[in-house]
Amino acid sequence: MPPDAAADLARIEKLARLLDARYGVPGTRFRFGLDSLVGLIPGIGDTLTLLPSAWMVWRAHQHGLPKSKLARMGINTGLDYAIGLVPVIGDLVDFGFKANLRNAAILREHLEARAASDMARDVTPG
Repeated sequence: MPPDAAADLARIEKLARLLDARYGVPGTRFRFGLDSLVGLIPGIGDTLTLLPSAWMVWRAHQHGLPKSKLARMGINTGLDYAIGLVPVIGDLVDFGFKANLRNAAILREHLEARAASDMARDVTPG
């Protein structure tokens, strides 16, 4: 993986963890992040966390993800936003649906596959 892509992926994964899994509930494996906490603010909470989520999708676009993967990321982000707007139930679902971690995993999978393909091409005689 090119160094710039690896550094960008590291930033995106760090942001995804902050938004989706920064804090843990003692005695459980349950984790949540700022997305869940800020989403509790009525009216603006989910909109505030939509901005960094959209930035991740934009960066994935800049890394050349195919439209199908960008669509998956957009659906994850859209669902997270739309479900989070529903009072109480949306907040509960938001604690379990980790859209940003899902999107970071989609980007990682793509970048690793592309790097492996580039490496195979470079070592193939021809």
